[in-house]
Amino acid sequence: MICGADNWVAIEEFGNAKEDWFKKLLGLEHGIPSHDTLGKVFAAIDSEQFGQCFTNWVSDLSSLTKGEVIAIDGKRVRRSHDKSSNKAAIHMVSAWACENHLVLGQTKVTEKSNEITAIPELLERLNISESIITIDAMGCQTKIAQQIVDKGADYVLSLKGNQGNLHDDIKIEFEGRSEQFLDEPTKLDYGHGRIEQRTLHASSDIDWLSARHDWPYLKSIIAVRASRDVDGIVSEETRYFISSLSCDDKPKLAKAIRVHWQVENNLHWVLDMAFDEDRSRIRKGHSEANMSILRHIALNLVKAEKSSKMVIKTKRLKAGWDNQIYA
Repeated sequence: MICGADNWVAIEEFGNAKEDWFKKLLGLEHGIPSHDTLGKVFAAIDSEQFGQCFTNWVSDLSSLTKGEVIAIDGKRVRRSHDKSSNKAAIHMVSAWACENHLVLGQTKVTEKSNEITAIPELLERLNISESIITIDAMGCQTKIAQQIVDKGADYVLSLKGNQGNLHDDIKIEFEGRSEQFLDEPTKLDYGHGRIEQRTLHASSDIDWLSARHDWPYLKSIIAVRASRDVDGIVSEETRYFISSLSCDDKPKLAKAIRVHWQVENNLHWVLDMAFDEDRSRIRKGHSEANMSILRHIALNLVKAEKSSKMVIKTKRLKAGWDNQIYA
């Protein structure tokens, strides 16, 4: 997988091409297993147990920075569906350590369920003490917030209309007090014909909100106003968040909100572009979820290799050419 093989046939052929080298390491009394054998084995392995093994492995090898932002988000493996057996494409929820650039764990969303049930299962596996957990609006649930705080972490949760009138109450509050936030610092980003200006407003004056909504350890509400100019076309958006962090440290809040998108750009996008995940047709038994875990293992190891600044796809090719890189 590290060396560019993205399916069982490619993995078998890689093994055959490197058989002499593998024999020195593994013996291989019966030779390289066939792609059918590989498929059957990974279809049979319990993906939940395999996922727990992965999380334990990452925990043993890595040490998270205090205040690490852990972004949690889901991704559908689009072509893992099987019409003949009426099997839908799988949806995997992953935890991404933004400072360490590591996948910490993942869990498969069960059929006829959604991320709301999968996120607590993933959080239960992880050691998130002294971290900041960021989740999009799907995971903005009181039970999830309670679980995060109970495990010694803080949360920054995105708001949309899925929490009754909580979103509207916060929106009205910020709009009604907009004159108090005119002097807030502004962040500018440039690149690829784009100029983005972001202004973060935060308030811990939320007694009125706590009287209307029962949220565990809620300490601040946040509004991020963004104006984007792309080749002269200007668009504006305001997003709202709730957090167990105080608004005294606005740079910390701003960073947590901003780096959450790493889970899309540095994980999900890389899985599609460098590992061709969305086109994978592996789907028998537990194999599609287990293959997803293998991709995460490979991605962590390739990112840990710092001898060059090559993109992930090129690093994978080079690893296949040179036996010594990951020996």
